[in-house]
Amino acid sequence: MKKNKIYHLTHCGTCKKILNELNTESCELSDIKLNKISEKELDQLAKLAGSYEALFSRKAVKYQSLGLKDRSLTELDYKQLILSDYTFIKRPIIKVGTMLFIGHTKQAIEGGKQKLGTKN
Repeated sequence: MKKNKIYHLTHCGTCKKILNELNTESCELSDIKLNKISEKELDQLAKLAGSYEALFSRKAVKYQSLGLKDRSLTELDYKQLILSDYTFIKRPIIKVGTMLFIGHTKQAIEGGKQKLGTKN
């Protein structure tokens, strides 16, 4: 079993672009829509990230439509929202050993490239 894992969406253009740049040979690729993240996996990711909020995407359409931006959310809220709908998790999440690179910021992508290498 591969210790590195990338949580992504197959149909997401940004995820596709990032995956095409990374050397993913040592990684298990997990489409978060097809392979719903388990509570145990989410707990492990949150522990590595420092919080559930760090894994939470405020760009999700439901974030706006449910009026969540006007609420004060707790860590339990973030956890339950992510478990309830895959669109609430930032993507991609690149897990290399015990390191996480979360989202599509330049810093996260560069960190993933440094740890995994790039495609030739």
